[in-house]
Amino acid sequence: MSNVNVSHFIFRDGHEIAVVYYRYGYMPQHYTEKNWEARLMMERSRAVKCPDIASHLAGTKKVQQELSKPGILERFFPDNPDAVSRIRSTFAGLYSLDQGDEGDRALAMALRDPDMFVLKPQREGGGNNIYGEKICHVLNEVKDSPERSAYILMDKITPLPVSNCIVRRGSPLKPQTCLSELGMFGVYVRQGTEMVLNECAGHLLRTKSSEFADGGVAAGVAALDNPYLI
Repeated sequence: MSNVNVSHFIFRDGHEIAVVYYRYGYMPQHYTEKNWEARLMMERSRAVKCPDIASHLAGTKKVQQELSKPGILERFFPDNPDAVSRIRSTFAGLYSLDQGDEGDRALAMALRDPDMFVLKPQREGGGNNIYGEKICHVLNEVKDSPERSAYILMDKITPLPVSNCIVRRGSPLKPQTCLSELGMFGVYVRQGTEMVLNECAGHLLRTKSSEFADGGVAAGVAALDNPYLI
């Protein structure tokens, strides 16, 4: 494996590729053997990766669950307990369903009171999370199988409902009870271990009717919105 860290150039039609925008790899079925080979080629290249594999993994639900464990954030901020405290205050409860005592406790907790939790597979785009009694159905099917480790369990967030109108072509305009989710965009650039840029660069507000438990803009349930600053 001596060539693992050897970087190289990627060419297309005689032109060097400067930036690789990786708009794939967010679902398990995206990872065939050929896709793994392509990803390895890009990671070894000198092109700017958007995202690189470390940033990509940091956004996965399983890694987020691991980061919420006691003592993990302290590894990244060993001399800054205030930063650890402020970051951890933004976390909802995240629980492993891996086989073992810890996972068994989380499984029992979810089966006992499913309305308090959200069951999340490693999917993106909205419409994939599992709620309520469906949690019991899914967990009872996989509780004795390693497949249960493909999910994480999270405390259910209950946002404040508001009355609003969702504007969508072909749908009547009427007030309805809505729930919103505010996401922040960040810009993060590094060269090796050197941080070049790391700052907030905007926001995205998604609003959906409260009749839907889950679903994003791409799933056709939520709509793009603007915050009203007061």
